[in-house]
Amino acid sequence: KDPTRSGIMKSFFELRKKVSQNDNLLIFYAGHGNYDKSSERGYWMPSDVNMEFEDNILLNTTLVSQIKALKTKHTLLIADACFSGSIFKSRSYSKEEKSAQRKYSLTSRKAITSGTLKTVPNKSVFIQYLLKKLKENQSKYLPTSKLFSMIEEPVLNNSENIPQRGVIHGTGDEGGDFIFIKQ
Repeated sequence: KDPTRSGIMKSFFELRKKVSQNDNLLIFYAGHGNYDKSSERGYWMPSDVNMEFEDNILLNTTLVSQIKALKTKHTLLIADACFSGSIFKSRSYSKEEKSAQRKYSLTSRKAITSGTLKTVPNKSVFIQYLLKKLKENQSKYLPTSKLFSMIEEPVLNNSENIPQRGVIHGTGDEGGDFIFIKQ
């Protein structure tokens, strides 16, 4: 709760020592973000940010570097923040278990964000539907592609935001997907 830039960076450093090629990692950030049009830089604004000098901002390029350094099988970033869509540099199951296994076998580095390059409200419709759909899920295997299709329309219909899902460019994604497995 209320992480500082240093705290977030420390967590990434600790994760690099803990996770392996067999691990799945979910990174969740709900907080403030911004996008500077003049420098074309998106960033998170941790609790210790000083916007007078952009001190302690956490640039998307830094986040991408940290995610790239994590040697996990699958990493999913879910960001509920203003301008969270700036993390993206560029921009279906016949047999559920078999399809999930195929997607799971490939390395993935994906993100789901609450919006694009604009502000999002403090009362998040995105997080409301994300949690609702995860709780209501009846599928044993739920890939993020399916989760996103479940939340995209309700968020679009009930807010001004346009949620995004995509690859975190340059981090080693091989076309796989993060799979939530119902216990």
